[in-house]
Amino acid sequence: MNLFRRLHGPLKAGVIAALLGMALAIIGILRGNVPLNLLSIFMALAISGLAWGVVTWAIATAACDVENDLEDA
Repeated sequence: MNLFRRLHGPLKAGVIAALLGMALAIIGILRGNVPLNLLSIFMALAISGLAWGVVTWAIATAACDVENDLEDA
């Protein structure tokens, strides 16, 4: 947990969103929406985790940049 505290705000948001996306993928796997082979499960987890994490990180980074620009002005 010490590593998580050292992360910057947007990165924390991205990690949390990635974990939530992976949790949703696990729910989908358990409901039978993903074929039960290792590659399909890995791809479902990777795609959902990366997509949610990267998009959330990008939005949070843009919001922080706007806030910093407003402070400077």
